[in-house]
Amino acid sequence: MLSNIRFVLINTSHPGNIGAVARAMKNMSLHDLHLVTPKNFPNADATARASGADDILANAKVHQSLDAAISECSLVIGTSARLRSIAWPQLDPRQCAEQVLSASRHQKVAILFGREHSGLTNLELDHCHYLVRIPTDPDFSSLNVASAAQIISYELRVASQYPSSDTPTSMEQLTTVEETELFYTELENVLVEIEFLNPESPKHRKRLMRRLRRLFNRIRLNRNEMNILRGILTAIRGRRGI
Repeated sequence: MLSNIRFVLINTSHPGNIGAVARAMKNMSLHDLHLVTPKNFPNADATARASGADDILANAKVHQSLDAAISECSLVIGTSARLRSIAWPQLDPRQCAEQVLSASRHQKVAILFGREHSGLTNLELDHCHYLVRIPTDPDFSSLNVASAAQIISYELRVASQYPSSDTPTSMEQLTTVEETELFYTELENVLVEIEFLNPESPKHRKRLMRRLRRLFNRIRLNRNEMNILRGILTAIRGRRGI
């Protein structure tokens, strides 16, 4: 289960934080580290802070986009300390571990960690099925990225040692991020073509698509359901001669 779990660090500024996350992961038997446009990597500070988790750093995969880092994952969870204008389904670290371990029995799962000073953008959150929030003192809620990674790693390790008795042993094949993004692109194009979305009002268009993404991400479509939805879009286009 743990081998299907990847930690994705986005635009990390300080290489020491990358090394500290690698150390936290190895402490808890996690090994799959992905980096999206790190500011400075590889770097001696990362190696020093890894304190023996050099193999995690050596095997870390660097990507130029978040899409590339999570394209094959079926479940994506974002870490966030801030409340958002559009609410995402939220988990605490223990609930997060249960969700992740259940999904990782069959498919790949990504947990996203944002920038040290600003976290994840709304565009990055559009990819997430859930947000995980670590309960902290409301007057001092900001956690270092490595500290957050250590807490999440620990909960995953504990949950893997004491699996829930009601954890499912089988799961329908869920869509990957790559497959879902193709659907969202097709959906947006059709909604513009039937004039449900106004192409001349980009702000309204973006807001509505974000809400639709949140709806479908919450459902977590399997491939049969996705094929039905894409078939509906194809039929709409055919009826309208699009």
